[in-house]
Amino acid sequence: MSPLKLLGVFAHPDDESMGMGATFAKYSAEGVETHLVCASRGERGWSGPEEQFPGLEGLGKIRTSELENAAALLGIQSLSFLGYIDGDVDQANHAEAISRIVTHIRKIQPQVVVTFPHDGIYGHPDHIAIGQFTTAAIVCAADSSYKDAENLPAYRVSKLYYMVDSMGFIELVAPFMDDMTFPVDGQVRGENPWHEWMITTRIDTTDYCRIAWRAIHCHQTQLGSIGRLVELDEDTAVPILAKQGTFYRAFSLVNGGRKIETDFFEGLR
Repeated sequence: MSPLKLLGVFAHPDDESMGMGATFAKYSAEGVETHLVCASRGERGWSGPEEQFPGLEGLGKIRTSELENAAALLGIQSLSFLGYIDGDVDQANHAEAISRIVTHIRKIQPQVVVTFPHDGIYGHPDHIAIGQFTTAAIVCAADSSYKDAENLPAYRVSKLYYMVDSMGFIELVAPFMDDMTFPVDGQVRGENPWHEWMITTRIDTTDYCRIAWRAIHCHQTQLGSIGRLVELDEDTAVPILAKQGTFYRAFSLVNGGRKIETDFFEGLR
């Protein structure tokens, strides 16, 4: 049997740790090969004084280093970038972006891929775009007539998951957060938690939440985005992070039904 492999495809440095750090840590510890593809280097994610902004390239270098440190803590075996600028991912040439992701899928050959859902969790255009690109890339990667830049052979992913926030998790974190809305194209977007019945998969990550909390703190430039959560000590943060690990199984070639999954690799082991 081929070794089990998990690939996450996200938009920015910190998406992996703040979204599913404990999940990555759990599978890495269990011997699953974990891999990460990041669309950008987070070049526009600056929350400090404007006069101290190090510029796009400078901040990109800082956040790349933060991500490398977090990935090492989480046991992620490979880290790759698609080369887009933070904030511009949804403006990327779709055919080019899809092709780049296809190349990573065909090289890594993961059974399981995780990315953002259709709403980008809270409406971030980059999140929505990378979720769409990744979903399309899975289809193209399995098509033997589709040629990527390296002309790699076709590969079929077995399962696709969307990383989602449950109502239970949002109820826990909301008191610590400031206004979670922001404008896009004249409309207000914000967190849109998923009802408990919508969630297909719950991964028990309790034993790995301390690692995730430390990985989150690797992203020093982004800690302002988690509000007063950053003030919590590790013991207090762990039960909150343990409410993550919630996903929507977008498709599976190996299992189905409405029974809640507890393992990405159900049907594959």
